[in-house]
Amino acid sequence: MELSTVSATSRHLEELVIAYWHEVDFNWGENAAEHYTADGLFVSARSHYEGRAQIREFYAWRKERSARVNVHLVGNFYLKNLTDSQADVDWICILYAHDGVAPQQSAPPIAISRVSDIFVRANDGPWLCKRRQWETLFSGGAPTTGLTKDEMAKRVSQKAG
Repeated sequence: MELSTVSATSRHLEELVIAYWHEVDFNWGENAAEHYTADGLFVSARSHYEGRAQIREFYAWRKERSARVNVHLVGNFYLKNLTDSQADVDWICILYAHDGVAPQQSAPPIAISRVSDIFVRANDGPWLCKRRQWETLFSGGAPTTGLTKDEMAKRVSQKAG
């Protein structure tokens, strides 16, 4: 692949990640699930969301909890591997967040994580995230939010029943 194509694709994927977090930070993640494939995975030490429905459910739960101010900063974006249909990327997420309304007291970030994404696309369609894997490097201050597998299963079964 030509360097200009690799560079343009890398920048495009970075912009997709930034757009995702803008959606989460300023629109409660209402459309966040659309950034993933239908079977996309969101995996952290505490959480494991499988598919758009569970990702959508997490952000619905998050909105129901109460007011929260969050800012996810994306940095050190690195395209590790690129083919016509798959891109593997790593990046750093610096998270400032606290329950309540803005403005919040300024404090250090509550988490700094290494994130590994696998993006895919079919038939020259849009790049979508197939897997987002979190590795927390630093944590402290306010807790991050998330649903365990059991908590997610309970929410999904309550909505189905």
